[in-house]
Amino acid sequence: MDIKLVQLQKHGDERGSLVALEDQRNVPFSIRRAYYLFGTKEDVRRGFHAHKKLQQMAIVVRGHCRFHLDDGNEQLEVLLDNPAQGLMIPPGLWHEMYDFSSDCVLLVLADAHYDETDYIRSHEEFKAGLSK
Repeated sequence: MDIKLVQLQKHGDERGSLVALEDQRNVPFSIRRAYYLFGTKEDVRRGFHAHKKLQQMAIVVRGHCRFHLDDGNEQLEVLLDNPAQGLMIPPGLWHEMYDFSSDCVLLVLADAHYDETDYIRSHEEFKAGLSK
């Protein structure tokens, strides 16, 4: 599985750090939607879906969480714990998030507005779609 982690340029000095997110620059798509998860309990798993067309970039702004990724052929676990690194989630990639630190803030940038018809929420349907 070819997972792309994007290194984001961090600027800063003794006052702190700044990372700018710019579409078509360090985010390789036009940003149409941004959302973030926080206050997630450590023993909770989230996600459990893939998208037909949507592409996303996930960035842990604070804390850490893990991603379980499945492309239908291979499964991979990825730890996100660096606010200057983004995980690309292309269409057709099943993803689940878990092992959230108590302070985790997970920001997700997407190239389209929310569309329920773009979701594949059944892992069986996801696997069946790969065999077509």
